Amino acid sequence: MALIVQKYGGTSVGSVERIQAVAQRIYKTVKTGNSIVVVVSAMGKTTDGLVKLATEISPNPNRREMDMLLSTGEQVTIALLSMALQELGQPAISMTGAQVGIVTEAEYSRARILHIETTRLTRHINEGKVVVVAGFQGISSAGEMEITTLGRGGSDTSAVAIAAALRANFCEIYTDVPGILTTDPRLVAEAQLMDAITCDEMLELASLGAKVLHPRAVEIARNYGVPLVVRSSWTDQPGTWVTSAKPQGRSLINLEIARPVDAVEFDTDQAKVALLRVPDKPGVAARLFGEISRQKVDVDLIIQSVHEGNSNDIAFTVTMPILKRAEAVATAIAPALRSQSNPKLDEAEVMVEHNIAKVSIAGAGMIGRPGVAAKMFATLAEAGVNIQMISTSEVKVSCVVDANQCDRAVNALRTAFEIEAGEQGAGSRGEFLTSNSSLLTPHSPLSTQHSALSTPHSPPPVRGVALDLNQARLAIRQLPDRPGMAAKLFGLLAQHNISVDMIIQSQRCRVIDGVPRRDIAFTVSRIDGENAKKMLTEVAAELGWGEVVLDSAIAKVSIVGAGMVGQPGIAAKMFEALAQQQINIQMIATSEIKISCVVAQEQGVKALQAIHAAFELAGSEKFVVPV
Repeated sequence: MALIVQKYGGTSVGSVERIQAVAQRIYKTVKTGNSIVVVVSAMGKTTDGLVKLATEISPNPNRREMDMLLSTGEQVTIALLSMALQELGQPAISMTGAQVGIVTEAEYSRARILHIETTRLTRHINEGKVVVVAGFQGISSAGEMEITTLGRGGSDTSAVAIAAALRANFCEIYTDVPGILTTDPRLVAEAQLMDAITCDEMLELASLGAKVLHPRAVEIARNYGVPLVVRSSWTDQPGTWVTSAKPQGRSLINLEIARPVDAVEFDTDQAKVALLRVPDKPGVAARLFGEISRQKVDVDLIIQSVHEGNSNDIAFTVTMPILKRAEAVATAIAPALRSQSNPKLDEAEVMVEHNIAKVSIAGAGMIGRPGVAAKMFATLAEAGVNIQMISTSEVKVSCVVDANQCDRAVNALRTAFEIEAGEQGAGSRGEFLTSNSSLLTPHSPLSTQHSALSTPHSPPPVRGVALDLNQARLAIRQLPDRPGMAAKLFGLLAQHNISVDMIIQSQRCRVIDGVPRRDIAFTVSRIDGENAKKMLTEVAAELGWGEVVLDSAIAKVSIVGAGMVGQPGIAAKMFEALAQQQINIQMIATSEIKISCVVAQEQGVKALQAIHAAFELAGSEKFVVPV
């Protein structure tokens, strides 16, 4: 007998008939000897309707009252589903988040779970009842017993948190697609269904806009080792398993606000190659990295900064043993990248730096916490360490620094994030990915749907392609190039609760009035763009930086896959796919398992489709998302 947590989204319970169909599915699962806890969302578009009612009353409704209002949607569903189960002869009881004991921060509309009191829940399970829980909601721990909601995707978060608290055998997420697909089936009908994906890969895809699972739910699954499976509400297909390495012991107290960083990692076997003043036009990155790929040069980080005039900078890091080959390729191709209109003035310049190191903080607790990266930058600044390059992902923030400052940087970060020496990673690329890429093979008593997981196979290097059309880019010109500036900049954004995604620091340095300066660009949610620009412009003179430029007409297209490590041609293939469609790349940022490009907003969908086709991710079956 297994203890299973099931979650059904709004479309799965969107009508009486669908609620009855869900009840039949639950009933069959119980009859095979399993104990079931069910987490449900509000019916169909109920939440949207409640939001509309509120905005008709007030253009800026009180957040406490919004939580009080929105929490009612799930209460309707739990009562109806419990009734449907009872009609089938299955004992069931409906419970709100408060009744279950989901205790959260006293933060309306975006509360995080602190802990779950499981005593009452366990008692009902032991009595043979199906417990039907209202997702998306909890109750504050401050003594006032305030109803709180968890924000968008909160029912996913509720379900996985309950599974972690109960130590359930696994958690099933039922949705309107048959599992996790290689991309959005509304944009590519031939998107392919995956049998399994790692939590790290899913974290990246979820945070890049893949709406099948919320990143916070994946974060909890990763931290507590909860086996997840995403399945269709309409079929009996096996779905997609989201797998994680066996977790280290982690307390269930402060469930979502435990320390965000699990390890500090470093790699001193690195060198940097930068091409300055390459033309800002389609095909440049494809040409450069195509030649790098042909020479079997494996690059680590790649960054392309925001353009300046008609030119751009591209930098990448490689390991020391292949530096000479990488430098030779860059030097040979630089003349070919020269601007034809003014070759003498705009010639690309190759810059090589040997004595560098990459230091990283790693952990799945960084999601939605703007202060984590800012704390890293502030820690390095206090230690007198200047940052040369920055790379960000959902599970890691990496900085390139001088090699002679590596030990100082690592020790300072270990102290700041309370990481014991034994928890420190040494060699960020190999060790981190290896430790998180092993697949769990949970046994489902319902079928042998997971059996493919137990057969060793090499997944394709790129698992999925994602498109984010909800970002804006901010560029700050002439930022003083000295320790502490990144800390001040991103600390200000964190204070205003603005999360940052991509961060790119220009490799081109100018000395103005005796002060070396660089440009820095980063992306934020589009809804935060104007506020961020206003705030940063107000402090520009005080902090000594130049113009703040906002561009909201951008799209970010990304590829994700743990198998990209050690595959030199992956970036080149992505860039070539964009070049063939005459899509100009405005920014590039990479991590170990992700490559992201910023392109013009109107070219975003075409970019995704081109990249998906280039990596041959399409299947033979077309998926239609139910209305």
